[in-house]
Parts: sequence; structure tokens; C-alpha cells
Amino acid sequence: MATKLLALACIRKESYGDLSPRPHYPSMPKYPKGVTAQETSLQGSEAKAMFSVMGMTCSACAGSVEKAVKRLPGIKEAVVDVLNNKAQVMFYPSFVNEESIREAIEDAGFQAALIQDETDDKSVQVCRIRINGMTCTSCSSTLENALQAVPGVQKVQVALATEEAQIHHDPKIITYNQLMEQIEETGFGAVLVSTGEDMSKINLRIDGVRTVNSMRMLENSLQALPGVQAVQTSPELKKIAVSYKPDMTGPRNFIKVIDSTGSSRRFKATIYPEGEGAGRESHRKEEIKQYFRSFLWSLIFTTPVFLTSMIFMYIPGIKHGLDTKVVNMLTIGEVIRWVLSTPVQFIIGRRFYTGSYKALRHGSANMDVLIALGTNAAYFYSVYTVIRAASSPDFEGTDFFETSAMLISFILLGKYLEVLAKGKTSEAIAKLMNLAPETAILLSLDEEGNVISEEEIDSRLIQKNDIIKIIPGAKVASDGFVLWGQSHINESMITGEARPVAKRKGDTVIGGTVNENGVLHIKATKVGSESALAQIVRLVESAQMAKAPVQKFADRISKYFVPLVIMLSFSTWLAWFLAGKLHGYPESWIPSSMDSFELALQFGISVMVIACPCALGLATPTAVMVGTGVGASLGVLIKGGQALEGAHKVNCIVFDKTGTLTVGKPVVVNTRLLKNVVLHEFYELVAATEANSEHPLAKAIIEYAKKFREDEENPAWPEARDFVSITGHGVKAIVRNKEVIVGNKSLMLENNIVIPVDAQDMLTETESMAQTGILVSIDGEVTGVLAISDPVKPGAQEVISILKSMNVRSIMVTGDNWGTASSIASQIGIETVVAEAKPEQKAEKVKELQAEGYAVAMVGDGINDSPALVAADVGMAIGAGTDIAIEAADIVLMKSNLEDVITAIHLSRKTFSRIRLNYIWALGYNILGIPIAAGALFPSTGFRLPPWIAGAAMAASSVSVVCCSLLLKNYERPKKLENLEIGGIQIE
Repeated sequence: MATKLLALACIRKESYGDLSPRPHYPSMPKYPKGVTAQETSLQGSEAKAMFSVMGMTCSACAGSVEKAVKRLPGIKEAVVDVLNNKAQVMFYPSFVNEESIREAIEDAGFQAALIQDETDDKSVQVCRIRINGMTCTSCSSTLENALQAVPGVQKVQVALATEEAQIHHDPKIITYNQLMEQIEETGFGAVLVSTGEDMSKINLRIDGVRTVNSMRMLENSLQALPGVQAVQTSPELKKIAVSYKPDMTGPRNFIKVIDSTGSSRRFKATIYPEGEGAGRESHRKEEIKQYFRSFLWSLIFTTPVFLTSMIFMYIPGIKHGLDTKVVNMLTIGEVIRWVLSTPVQFIIGRRFYTGSYKALRHGSANMDVLIALGTNAAYFYSVYTVIRAASSPDFEGTDFFETSAMLISFILLGKYLEVLAKGKTSEAIAKLMNLAPETAILLSLDEEGNVISEEEIDSRLIQKNDIIKIIPGAKVASDGFVLWGQSHINESMITGEARPVAKRKGDTVIGGTVNENGVLHIKATKVGSESALAQIVRLVESAQMAKAPVQKFADRISKYFVPLVIMLSFSTWLAWFLAGKLHGYPESWIPSSMDSFELALQFGISVMVIACPCALGLATPTAVMVGTGVGASLGVLIKGGQALEGAHKVNCIVFDKTGTLTVGKPVVVNTRLLKNVVLHEFYELVAATEANSEHPLAKAIIEYAKKFREDEENPAWPEARDFVSITGHGVKAIVRNKEVIVGNKSLMLENNIVIPVDAQDMLTETESMAQTGILVSIDGEVTGVLAISDPVKPGAQEVISILKSMNVRSIMVTGDNWGTASSIASQIGIETVVAEAKPEQKAEKVKELQAEGYAVAMVGDGINDSPALVAADVGMAIGAGTDIAIEAADIVLMKSNLEDVITAIHLSRKTFSRIRLNYIWALGYNILGIPIAAGALFPSTGFRLPPWIAGAAMAASSVSVVCCSLLLKNYERPKKLENLEIGGIQIE
């Protein structure tokens, strides 16, 4: 992290001088095209607006926001303050208004709100609410529109697949409780998942509280603690929710205060036994249980109805009993079917009535409307035939009670299977959330750092700067760094890195990973919602909320789908009914148990219930959910459907050099000795001389020299006397009574040291390979030549070759000199190189390629590459490690392996092909199914689709789409990558 910050500081200094630390985009017009500054000034004076911009974490975010705003016409200036989460915009109101600017910032992926009163810089919050009762895209669209119309709501995302709404709102205008009331008024159930306030929040259960005054006393005691932001009490639940700043305090402090409050010390605090993930999981399980229970009850009533109408009619003895008349023409069979189908229609099928009522009340129609209309038509026509039979001595009619009952049963079975399958699409998040260990061993140290005591605590009670002991086989309890010990840690569950990673003093560790062998003592640096694990979960959750552009297609269709189906159903019934009345077809077509009206009614009901808007609505979100989940398990974090859609089109990748194609850290790659010296002793002298230097090349030499020592961790080098550092040339010192000079050619010549021809040739050779040659002189004679370089990453050449085979063009853009850039490019097979490019010039190159018609991905380290990452169609930040909150990137690659670039593109192509397949199936099913249900095959083949089979087909179509998406869980990386040997370059 420190090296990233250092790099950022250097880049700022080089690129922008002392004028401004902000990225500058010279190509962006301040005025609309064709309008001059003079014309603008004539059309009205400029205005200034201040926006609160939530979600920015680094200068890359600021660049993203600034770029998004400056793209608008009529913008004079935009200044983004990333530290205070503010953006100040100077603009011309005749061309653009505050709302357009706010929307532009929102479109860039941040939460923006106009600040009316500048004293309040937190005027926007994001709350997440679980929605119960949504069945198709029509429901989610209705809810989205209803919430968008509420004053104070700035942005709404409703995800059908996750059954959640993410709402950006101004808490001064509308609270989350009012939002939940609004959702319930729209006809859906609402359960709060999180508010914008609980970034650092813990729920505590309090035992021993007998009165309201006791609770108030505890609240006041907690409120007095430094770092506590808010305290909410729920006396009936014996619960206290504390919002706090993790840098200043933590949950153990709260428990200590509660336990010591009051004279009798009767209060006892523990962590409240619930969690966000558990809440979601329990809701999913409850929903599955409800559908299964409904289906079972429906089956109990429907089976006899089915048997009496379809099977027993062909068994002579039973048929005679069922045909026995009760009143006039009313038979026992009809009475049994009526009695048994009524609870199925009105009690078990009640959910369809309530769903359709809520939808119709808000002027929309959903799947429930189709089911309610279809089953009602069958049921009430059957009731009509029963009443006619009971009141008439010569009426002969057929009832369709089995149609309505079996229809409801099959639809409930379909919904049960669909909910079961949908639960599996979000398994990735559940697995991530379960990675955190339940307990941790907390160490107490004395002033000298010796362990005084150990205590096992709940891992949720870990606070910043705690010292935690990690035993072999245990999970790392929180993000932090190693204070003592050596071990190997399996990080595959977080970064996707298959091999265990060696850890020693000073190395960072990630919470949720598994310690394999040695004992480690770590210092916690990021806890709770700040941890890498929590950030990944949030990123995957927000990715699954975000809609892919292709989903707009399904949303557009869903608006007209249900009304169109109702019209088609009525038209089908009318066409067949009129054809029957006007003798448009032979009477032999009519089954013996029906008349022309009943045949027409069967066709109409079949059309009504076979049409399935659900399959269309689930086609994209389920595939995106599984795809992003699979990506997260491989260490490839894809930020939603838009990133997936962009990545599958990529046909040109722009690579940064340092840290992307190369390791990003100088290492000794070659040593050549010119005298008979033992290599171990040679490096003893060189390292002792360089030990006092702060130069990056000196550190690289010392790190390499450590490999020749047994005490590799903290080697004691021989004493160096008379140390002198000559800036830009090298160092010299007396070590073991020998004069050692380490530096470049000019330093040797200054000290009158003759450079042999062999050494000259070696220097020329190293420079031609884009390496730095360093001469070592001992007692006035050149003894060796060291070659130091920032080596190419293992497998880089193979990755570029595989990309070529995938028809993806590779380009290198770097700020380094032409010689080094050309050498690196020739090593790995990149033909097009742009060198000595400043950050804004990288962005310009991306735009040039886009103008040529390429879909461009930019791969960089997320710091100096942020303008290019934002400008590209898809920005990929590589080697993010624990620093995953890189806002400028669309895809975050946790590891530094270039092969993950291929994985990201390949996975997005697979996911998108699955989305296409889902749409082909969902559309094809409706396009083929509706005409067959309407009787298109009946005249030629005599084939007719009974309504209950049509209903079963409708239920099966939704399940099949979800199952098709679930097949993505079997995704495997390209076989070429499996054969790719990534030989690691060790940088200690």
C-alpha cells in the first residue's frame, strides 16, 4: 500500500507540478459544441453548485466524478474534494441544471445530492430493503416507479433476483421508515436490511434490564463514550444498537461499560444473536417452506379432483357412483370436485388474488393477474354449469374444476422450484459471509511486547489494534499485519490464489483466510465493515443489484406483455367461439364431453396461463448473480451487469507497463563475477556497503543478498566504515578493511578504477535488455557486475499470445522511456507501444482507439491509470489485494496474475452467452407456446393443450431459465490457462 501511495505522490508531482493534484482532461469542452465563451456569457451568468458525493475513496474516484461532470455541456469548471466527499461545479444554467449534474455523478457510480445548506455534508443515505411479494419484472418496475416519485428519493434500484431495493434518499426529507411504509402501500412486504448509518454498527442484547429508566441510563452511559455516534434502544427486545467510529472505540468497550453500569452490576451485555446474512437466509428458507406447504395442501385437495375427472370416469363401478344424480342433473362427482377445488381456488390460491389486486391498484398487470383470470374463468364457468345442472332437469354440461385446481398446484410447484433454484444463485455471498471465524484468541501484551494472557472472544468483538493469535488450521480473524511468527496462509477463498502464501513479520493478512502451519501473532488494522471480506461482500451485493443494459429489453417487454396476453386470450376465445357458432369448423372437432363454447374457453384459458413474463424477467439477473459470484470465488470482482456486458465485447486491451506487465519492483536478475570470489562473501561486502542507502536499487541488492544468509529475516551485515553516498552515482565504504565501491560507470572512472572490456560488454548487454547494470569494485578492481531490472511478470508472453488467439489486440501504454518500453514489449510479443505518456495521454490513447471502433479495456494498477480506467469501456484494476475499493475500475483483479485478465473476459463472454440463451429460451417459449395453446395445431393434428398442462409449462419455463443460469456455477477457466505454468518471481 505504501508503495502505491509513493507512486501516486510521484505521479502527481511529475504530471501536474505544483499547480493542482487533480487530473486534467484537455479534450473536454467547457462549452457546448459550436458555442463560444462570448455567446455563453450573453446567454446568462454562471452559477455555482455544491454536491455531496458519497462513495469516493481515492483520487481515482475524484477523476471519475470530474470526468462525468465535464462531459456535460455548459460546464465551466468542476473541482472534486475526495477527502470531504464534495464536488463544486461552476456552470451555465442556460445549458445545464443541478439535476442533470447530479444524475451525471450518479451515472458515474456515486451517490450525489445537492447541498442546500453547506454546513451539512451528509445529505444522502443509502438504505437496502428486502421486498416480499415480487413475482416478475412488472412488479419490480411498478415498485421502482412508485419509489422514484417520492420526494427526497434520488435513485432506486429494485432487483427481482435478490428481492431487494437499494434506495438513495435524503434523510432530512424522507426516512427509511417512511420508505418502508411507501413500499407496503404499493402492495409489497418490506423488511429493512441496512441503512446508510450502519457502516459501523453492532446490536447488543442486554439482560437484567427491568425498567425503562435502566435502559435510558445505559443509553446515556454509551452516548458519553468517545467515538459513539448514535445509540438506539428497543426495550421490548432487550436490544441496544450502537453506531460508532471504529478508529476510536469498539464493541468490547460497550460491553465493559454496560457490565459496570449501576451499583448492583446486574446488567449483562452480549452480541445480539442475529446477522444480516442470517436474516436473508432465514427469509429465503421461510419462503421455500411456505411454497412447499402451499403445494402440499394444494396436492391433497387436487389429487381427488384429478382422479374423479380423469381416471375414475373410465372405471365402470366408480363411474356409476360418481354419475349418481343428487338434484336434477347435478351428480355426486361434480359436488365432490366443487367442494375440493374451492379451498384450492380461494384459500391456497389467495396469494394470486392479493398479488393481482395490488398490481391492478397501481395501474400495472403482472403474472398473478394472468393466473387469477385463467383460474377464475375455469372455476366460475364450472360453478355456472353446476348451478344450471342442479336447477335444470335436462341440462348437460362439463365442469372444469380440475383445470383451476391443477393449474394452481402446478404453478405453486413451479414457484417452489424457482425459489429453491434462486436461493442457489446467491450462494456466493453466503459462502463469503461464512468465511469469517466465529471466535478469535485475543492476546494481552506487556510494555516489552511479551504475552501476559490469552482469551477466546467472539470474532465480532475484535477492535482495531488488537493483537490476535492465529494457530495452525485456524482462520485469520481480521485484516492486519504479522507482528511475530512465520507461516503459510491459504488465501484462495479471497483472492483465488491456489498456492499458500508465505507470511512473516510485517506481511499483511486477510480475514477469513486459513493459516496452514506456523503460529502467528497479528495486529488488527481493519475490522467489521472495513475488512476486505466485508468490502468484497458489499461489492458483490451491489454488482448483483446493478442492472445490465440488456435487461432494459426485458423491462420494456414486461410493460406490455400482460395486457397483450389478456387481449390475445380473449381474441382466441372469441375466434373459436364465433367459428363454432357460425359452423366454421366440423362438429367432429368438438370433444364429446364439451360444446363449442367450452372448447373456445379451454383455448382462451390455455393462452392466458401459458404466457410467462417471469422467464424474461429472470433471464439476465440470475445469470449476472451466478457470474459475479463465480468471479468473486476466482478473485475477479465484476461490478455488475454493465461491466459484464462491456467485457464480453472487448477486442482491444491497453496495458500499463509498471506493476501490470512487470512485477513493479526492482530485483537482481543476474550476477557476473570477474574475479575468483565466493558469491556468498561477495554479497556480504556489497550488502554491508548498501545497508545504509535508501535507494530502491540498494534495497533490491540487500533483499537478494539475504538469500545467501541463514538468518534471512534479520541478517546482521559486517560493519561499514566511512560510508559515502554519491547521489545519482552509487555508494562506497570500508568493509572488513576492504574498500568497496558499488555504482555506475562514471563513479568507477571518478575513482580511477579501470573498467575491463568484459565488464563494458556486460553493461552494454544489460542495457539492451532494459536492465540497469551496476559495477562492484573491491580494493580498486572491478570484481562483478549486477543486472537489476523490473522483470516481466511470469506468463506475460503466454497471456498476450492467448489474447491474440481470442482476437483481442494488445497495446502497451507507459510513462517509461522508449528503450525500456520497446524491450519489454518485444519480450512479451506486444507490437504497438506508446511510451513516455502522462496519465491524461493514456486516456487520450484509449479515446483514439474507441474512435477507431474498438471496444477497449484498460488494465492498470488503479492509481496513475485512473483517467484511462474511466475512459475505457471496461477498466480493470490488477493486483488490488486487500485494497479492493478501486472505484475507477469496472473489474477488480485481486491477484497480480495477468491470466486473470483472460479469466475476466472469458467469464463475461460465457455469462453473456448464457444471458442470450436465457432470452432465446424465454422468448422462444412464449412465441411457440402461445400459438400452440391458442389451437394453431388443432385443425391439422387434433393436438390441444389443456389449461393445466399449459400452466405446468409456464411454471417449468421459469425454473428452466434459473437452472440454465445455475449451470454457470460449473464454469472452468480456459484450458490454455490450466496448462500455463506461472513460475513465481519471489520478492521478499
